[in-house]
Amino acid sequence: MAASGDPIRTGFVASLARPGGNITGLTIQSAELSAKRLELLTQLVPGLARVGVFWNPANPAMVLEWQETQEAARRLGVQVQSLEIRGSDEFARAFAAATREHAQALYFTAEALFTMHLPQILDFAASIRLPTSFHRREFVEAGGLMTYGVNVPDLFRRAATYVDKILKGAKPADLPVEQATTFEFVINLTTAKKLSQSTCLVRR
Repeated sequence: MAASGDPIRTGFVASLARPGGNITGLTIQSAELSAKRLELLTQLVPGLARVGVFWNPANPAMVLEWQETQEAARRLGVQVQSLEIRGSDEFARAFAAATREHAQALYFTAEALFTMHLPQILDFAASIRLPTSFHRREFVEAGGLMTYGVNVPDLFRRAATYVDKILKGAKPADLPVEQATTFEFVINLTTAKKLSQSTCLVRR
């Protein structure tokens, strides 16, 4: 695993310290970081009350992230709208639902499907001038508003050390799963400026 969501609760490993099977690697801690991402979004958008959350119920890791996001929303006093995406043909329906229910911001879980449809996602967000939250800086560099998460390319580079050890005879069961120790909070200032002009962001 180069960038797994939650390898324990999704059943890939017995524990981070001793995986116990034929799988090991690194985790992006997507579920654990969801609360922080939502909190940062509420700080960027004053008076934020309703957030549209895009997630894939067919992906066990995203189910966990959705659950964590719901719990964080309750603590923060924010209402979250479930926008389920199981396939490429469901984006138009989800976009329409977000518009109809007056979402004030869009939160995207760490679902791989969203990478494939990033231009479509960003075009929609720009068309209705809504802030967006993602889990990778690449999404923000492309035009999204903010991200808080691990450096995914760095995880893939670190995954090479696991390959090296396993090819030299190490057993995956004996190689602890690594968690990230550094996190990135990235804001696209160009996007923030455009949104601040429509009064939906804090001006600093």
